[in-house]
Amino acid sequence: MSDSVLFDVPGPRATRVSRIVSVVATVIVIAGISWLVLTLAGPRTTAGGSEQVGLFDASRWDIFLDLAVWRAIWRGVLATLQMAGLAAVLALIIGILFSFGRTARTSWVRVPSAVILEFLRGMPVLLMMLFVLLIFSSGAYWAGVTALALYNGALIGEILRAGIKSLPRGQGEAGLAIGLTPVSTRFLIEFPQAFRQMLPIIIAQLVVLLKDTALAYVVSYPELLRIVVNNLSNFYGNRYFFSLFIVALVIYLALNLTLSYVARLVARRTGKKSVTDARIPGRGVFGAVGMGGDGAAGDAGAGGGGQGGDGTP
Repeated sequence: MSDSVLFDVPGPRATRVSRIVSVVATVIVIAGISWLVLTLAGPRTTAGGSEQVGLFDASRWDIFLDLAVWRAIWRGVLATLQMAGLAAVLALIIGILFSFGRTARTSWVRVPSAVILEFLRGMPVLLMMLFVLLIFSSGAYWAGVTALALYNGALIGEILRAGIKSLPRGQGEAGLAIGLTPVSTRFLIEFPQAFRQMLPIIIAQLVVLLKDTALAYVVSYPELLRIVVNNLSNFYGNRYFFSLFIVALVIYLALNLTLSYVARLVARRTGKKSVTDARIPGRGVFGAVGMGGDGAAGDAGAGGGGQGGDGTP
């Protein structure tokens, strides 16, 4: 009998076919990468008829021996991180407010929150940057921060709302059973669980926010892409455009992969913690409910009514 309940273990024929397909796919990928590298490394002829050296020639990379180039790139990295950092903090705050507004019991709070959220979700980030810059004359930095915070805050608000709605109804009923108000129940019991469950997705959205800082190039903010593509390329000439582009690509990948690794690490740790805490008996109300317990009203009453989880007084 198969050890898996989802699918049967493949037989010898299926295993052989799978290995053949894997080998063929690997060969195709390696061949494609080799062709791309050889094409870029070979000499090329421009529209004017002159022949230029390949993109991997040493003469296209000698500018990186100049410390001034790295200082300029570092200023671009710092400017990118400054915009992304402040926008991420504001996006989290806006997202939390939207999550409470979208899950409010009163329609006069819930409906306007839904309308504003859908409006922000539907507007392109670049258009929002230009709108803030032209209408409010806020400057390039605050135009980028405002647009990124509003757009990603709306998405984070929907993520948190989905996390709150995915909780069992017993979570909220347990809080009401011990005398908490609906707002206190949402803030003290439901929201911490939803935030912890959705934290990996929120971090993944912050990765998107970091990448979207490149859109501030259009509003003339001196972030990494503008420093590399516009300033350095214009100063040293288009000969170094490809090498500068590759360096910017590597820096963006390093930043985004670091955040992605943090998201995976948080997902593993929060997942283990929630499963562990959900099976620990004898917790009080905020141990059983707030920390990922099953949220049954009887357990909450036993924990909050002066009795331990094991029923002893």
